[in-house]
Amino acid sequence: MKPHSLWRPRASLSTLRARADLYARLREFFAERGVLEVETPVLSQAATVDPNIDSYVSQNHRWLQTSPEFPMKRLLAAGSGPIYQIARVFRCDEAGRFHNPEFSLLEWYRPGFDHLQLMDEIEALFATLGVVNPAPFERLTYRAAFQRYAGLDSHAARLEDLQAACRALPGGMPEPPESDWEAQRNFYLDLLMSAVVSPRLGAEAPVFLLDFPASQAALARVRADTPPVAERFELFWHGIELANGFHELSDAGEQRRRFEHDRARRIAAGRVAPPYDAHLISALHHGFPDCAGVALGLDRLLMRLLGFDNVGDTLAFDDARA
Repeated sequence: MKPHSLWRPRASLSTLRARADLYARLREFFAERGVLEVETPVLSQAATVDPNIDSYVSQNHRWLQTSPEFPMKRLLAAGSGPIYQIARVFRCDEAGRFHNPEFSLLEWYRPGFDHLQLMDEIEALFATLGVVNPAPFERLTYRAAFQRYAGLDSHAARLEDLQAACRALPGGMPEPPESDWEAQRNFYLDLLMSAVVSPRLGAEAPVFLLDFPASQAALARVRADTPPVAERFELFWHGIELANGFHELSDAGEQRRRFEHDRARRIAAGRVAPPYDAHLISALHHGFPDCAGVALGLDRLLMRLLGFDNVGDTLAFDDARA
């Protein structure tokens, strides 16, 4: 594209109207259910220390949010009740067919719900948006998905088994960035998930993937199964992840331990290690309701609703035009 034409919006006027209609229907859905719309800061003194996500930082060392999760959880601890937010969020080095460094996220939290009840509500939301399936969306465990599509038991497979499966992928196998056993195992599982499993999920109707390995719990509770699993789910449609949800961790000590562990991993890898959110730890110490929460990518959702192949086509101005 010629530089002099980059002033023009990428999305068509009909697409912009479709986005506005989507937001209006989302707000109507939550208003009918008594879920309060909130706003939280875009700039923060702290940031995520997730090893898979990098944050933008300002000149005065404030961090642009990658998700409104932490301040929304502080509202929950303060007694807000059920809340949602349509947020602009920012992540470094995320660009491509399904990524833009700045994007829109719908995030909501339901006190009194577990992750299974929240999946029910997501189905209800999709039905209001016209995504209707004659049967409930399939709920497939992480283990069953690997067995079905990769021919591996994700929980029992040896590290050598995962390495062998990755070597057979087109383009070969990249080297894992970390040397410890658990980090390498998750690296190979993530590689197989992105290359083999997830592209085959939700070919016809959306599919929930649940019961992730405990080592991939992120901010979810861990259930004492054999082996233990994280009470976490992801929603896939036409091979693309649309949402990530948790039965939320409420233990302040465990949350601090996970933050410190992830921050140490970033330091050991020579990566920027932002300060983690100490306000969230204080909020959890104060008392946090049993609840479930989910983040849903609105640009990806709109892309799928409109049948587009590139998330940039849903944006008035994508990164190249920003």
